[in-house]
Amino acid sequence: MDKRRVQQTLILAAGIIVAVFLIAVAGKLISKYTPTKEEKDLYEYYGLEDREKAAIVLNHEILTQQAVLKDGMLYLDYDTVRELFNDRFYWDGNENLLLYTTASDVITAKASGKEYAVTKKKQEEDYVIVYADGQTAYIAMEYVKKYTDLEYMFYEDPNRMVVKTDWSEDTLVPVKKDTQIRFQGGIKSPILTQVEKETGLVLLESGEDWARVATEDGIIGYIRKKRLGKEEIREYNHTYEEEEFTHLLKDEKITMGWHQVTTKDANQMVANVISSTKGLNVISPTWFYLNDNEGNLMNLASTEYVDYCHSQGIEVWALVSNLENDEADAAEVLTHTSKRINLVNQLIAAAIQFNFDGINVDFEALSAEIGDAYVQFIRELSLKCENNGIILSVDNYVPMEYNAFYNRKEQAYFADYIIMMGYDEHYAGSDEGSVASIGFVTQGIEDTLREVPPEQLILAAPFFTRVWAETPKEATDDVEAASEDYVPYELTSQAVNMEEAWNMASVNGVDPVWSEADGQYYAEYVKDGVTYKIWLEDERSMELRLQAAKAQQLAGMSFWKLGLEKRSMWDTILKYMN
Repeated sequence: MDKRRVQQTLILAAGIIVAVFLIAVAGKLISKYTPTKEEKDLYEYYGLEDREKAAIVLNHEILTQQAVLKDGMLYLDYDTVRELFNDRFYWDGNENLLLYTTASDVITAKASGKEYAVTKKKQEEDYVIVYADGQTAYIAMEYVKKYTDLEYMFYEDPNRMVVKTDWSEDTLVPVKKDTQIRFQGGIKSPILTQVEKETGLVLLESGEDWARVATEDGIIGYIRKKRLGKEEIREYNHTYEEEEFTHLLKDEKITMGWHQVTTKDANQMVANVISSTKGLNVISPTWFYLNDNEGNLMNLASTEYVDYCHSQGIEVWALVSNLENDEADAAEVLTHTSKRINLVNQLIAAAIQFNFDGINVDFEALSAEIGDAYVQFIRELSLKCENNGIILSVDNYVPMEYNAFYNRKEQAYFADYIIMMGYDEHYAGSDEGSVASIGFVTQGIEDTLREVPPEQLILAAPFFTRVWAETPKEATDDVEAASEDYVPYELTSQAVNMEEAWNMASVNGVDPVWSEADGQYYAEYVKDGVTYKIWLEDERSMELRLQAAKAQQLAGMSFWKLGLEKRSMWDTILKYMN
């Protein structure tokens, strides 16, 4: 082979190599800049593995919760309904009843039926309203919609329910040219759906090259911005008539005192108890308590007591408690609709029989598991109270995370007054400290007002304090004594009235010191080797609470309990409660 032919061969080979390289580069460039035609599996996109399920798209967000398709109707499980749409529904799993309480009626539907009762009037739907599956209840979405501010549409292939509860304005954008909505921003992301020119989309987010959008049928993804037209604002002329809740509220400030009555004979002391007060306009005798697991009550009420109080211009709001009979299980009663109704009917019958003016509910130490049942009890009781002109007040703890299930906001829709028990900051069995420091009280008021209107909120204050005793003890060994957790004394406490607490300080030669942080006088002394600590109650500490109630324009004050106060205390109370 001559030299010229060798050169030609080399040039040809080099050309082939260059051509192959250019083709490879071009292929990569074409691949890089050519949009993928891969389509996203929409069943996977919505997380649907069961064809009898439907995805939920709520306000342009795909949720993890799913609906169930049954007999051509959409159903949602009870917890999802309450979490997402309406927590006023109540499911009684013991008696298989679905309850919904309006401002005027309790609406009851039995499981697996089409009928429901508005109070006692029967009505019927053309679908099963609720069905139970094991421990779970499923409610028809159409039934949920009857009592909830929402709209929804159902789409198939795949099944999805598009729900709207947010009626604020949307930004709409038209599509200028046929294009695709992709799973993520970028031409290599799979296609969710094809969209035609002039299709209107909801603009959710706007990036540099891609925008996040939603279709009317519940597909949410990304589209090239250059394919979108001019933005427009869509306002909703949505009207929904919210229920109006009315309350039996007094024109004057409430000055209320609890009267502890443990026997019928104790009713005879009412004249003496009232004579020590000034400005009292409501008295709450502890007349009723849960006495068995059927919702029956112990009743200590007295017509003569009520008549005397009325003659003195004082209303009677009888208290009902769950604490006096250890064998009575509040959970058993509250979680059975028939037993709750028995409890409610007994209270209303007693109010009519004895002619008292109000009912004060004091159910304490409940567990979170029965919180919904307790709130349903308040709803049911409130309707019958209102129908009979009976004021309903409900005692509540100072708000803490662990007692949020008492749901003061929902209580306030139905009850007339919410009473915040502004005490037991420290209690028997807790660390030592004030029963009700001013910071604890004012923070409690502030937190309660996030849920309860001021005209419905009554602040309860203590007429008692606690005497804390630190009795020295010896460690069993050196290791225990050296432990960081070792406490060298046994802590006990006892509740005492105002006078007794001050007398204990006086006879032990103590001059109490004002604690600005607590808003109380503090006394400490040692007797027989035991250290005693007392956060004292008097007019000065009470005045701070009265001022706080006045500053927040609360409905009034209540006091636990009558007979524990200094007689002079009422002059201070009278200054603020006129």
